[in-house]
Amino acid sequence: MDSVAEFIAKKCRGGKVIEVGIGFYTKVAERLGELNINIIVIDANKDAIRKARELGLNGYVDDIFNPSLELYKGACCIYSIRPTPEMMPALLKLAKRLGIPLYIIPLTGDSPPREMKLINYKGIPIYKWEP
Repeated sequence: MDSVAEFIAKKCRGGKVIEVGIGFYTKVAERLGELNINIIVIDANKDAIRKARELGLNGYVDDIFNPSLELYKGACCIYSIRPTPEMMPALLKLAKRLGIPLYIIPLTGDSPPREMKLINYKGIPIYKWEP
């Protein structure tokens, strides 16, 4: 997943980067931190955020279906790794509301919203929506 971190770091410079739905997979966010990217991680699961904070990540509990917009102010992009299919429309709605790019790395077989464009970055399928 170093390639995902590399992709996000190239695409999202000059502000905070937000990973939504981090769960217990923190490798990409940790790598972005190592690359001096201002990374914020968000999940509805309090235990996941507690673990992320223990690892030194700046984490917040939030519900993507009813997001606290204050958390996302100043973000230059949002990304999500293997979000549930139900989360994808909510992620796109949030990105549109904020006017910032969204990048989704889906689970094989999941279909992101039609408006998102599939790109291939070093063999990794990434769906993007950019304003």
